[in-house]
Amino acid sequence: MDSGLSGKNALISGGGTGIGRAIAMALANEGVNVAIGSNRAEDEVLSEIEARGVQALHVPADVSVESDVINMVDAAIMHLGSIDLYVNNAAITMHQPITRISSVAWLKTINTNLSACVWACREICRHMILRSGGSILIIGSTAQFNQAYGEASYHISKTGLRVFKNTLAIEMAPHDIRVNLLVPGHFVTPLTEGISSMQAEIVRGQIPLRRFGRTRELAATALLLLSDRLSPYTTGAEFVVDGGLHLRPLPMVSDEELLAMNL
Repeated sequence: MDSGLSGKNALISGGGTGIGRAIAMALANEGVNVAIGSNRAEDEVLSEIEARGVQALHVPADVSVESDVINMVDAAIMHLGSIDLYVNNAAITMHQPITRISSVAWLKTINTNLSACVWACREICRHMILRSGGSILIIGSTAQFNQAYGEASYHISKTGLRVFKNTLAIEMAPHDIRVNLLVPGHFVTPLTEGISSMQAEIVRGQIPLRRFGRTRELAATALLLLSDRLSPYTTGAEFVVDGGLHLRPLPMVSDEELLAMNL
């Protein structure tokens, strides 16, 4: 089915690896020009995007810093000419119980996962209002459903995105700007490939479908939500793609096990 996305311009935060990369490639396959904002070199990803016959841009950005986020948006508009689609994907997590959480870790997580989305959407929506439309996709987490020991800053930031999505969708609806939330579970990414076979088996045991998701499966849902042709009447929605993980509770771990995750 034709998504109607060909010729549009997209900006993705944290689009160089894992889920963000899969969405970037899926968009490029649909004929979308793609700008990626991230704090690492993305030469390989840019080459793959350009090989699909579309424009590619990397904007160096630490999204926990407001000025970097503003520059990311401005650079994408300057290079591509406009932003029709925005995917807020960049995120980090810090493994710390509340009694040991540091202000540095707290602020870094909240700013990267939540504040950066607010800053980016503020700038992008101003631009989209002038263009009379656009589509925004916020990448959430099943952390909004389940509480995990030692993940307070991450869970709060991701739950905040859910609330922000609702408000932004209401405010932008009169301007034909759609805003939706995509909630992924565990997917095969460079991060999950680094865990032990025992850890992987434990995680799979928590997923009703008994496997990790494939990033292309999530990217397909992202295209659906971003497309005005496929989802013209969908805004403020929440799509969960997690193999049923949100239906099950998360296990408890000790402080020592939690802090060891940071090593």
